[in-house]
Amino acid sequence: QVQLVESGGGLVQAGGSLTLSCAASGGSISDYAMAWFRQAPGQEREFVSTIISIGTSDTNIYYAASVKGRFTISRDNAKNILYLQMNSLKPEDTAVYSCAAKTTPYGFQDDSRYNYWGQGTQVTVSS
Repeated sequence: QVQLVESGGGLVQAGGSLTLSCAASGGSISDYAMAWFRQAPGQEREFVSTIISIGTSDTNIYYAASVKGRFTISRDNAKNILYLQMNSLKPEDTAVYSCAAKTTPYGFQDDSRYNYWGQGTQVTVSS
């Protein structure tokens, strides 16, 4: 069973950057479809990005339209860490960001399909 711990959140001004990390233990992130989700106050959790390469040498990356071109997902398999580089941050990016893992590559935007979750890290973007 994999355990996930996020870090790197904080307060940043609009236009700034942050890099989130998700450290995994108890399993290798290369065996899972890994994703970032976020949840703003009073809103449902929403998909941000995913990186998938289960059972294949190909790596597929997807982004929500709201973050495409500004956020970059990556992973370091040797360190067993998932990253989310966030640039050109906007106040509407303010949310708790969580990483998640699942064993299948399908339905990556559906949070109910994920087996494992971190506790989340707060990102606040001031205007």
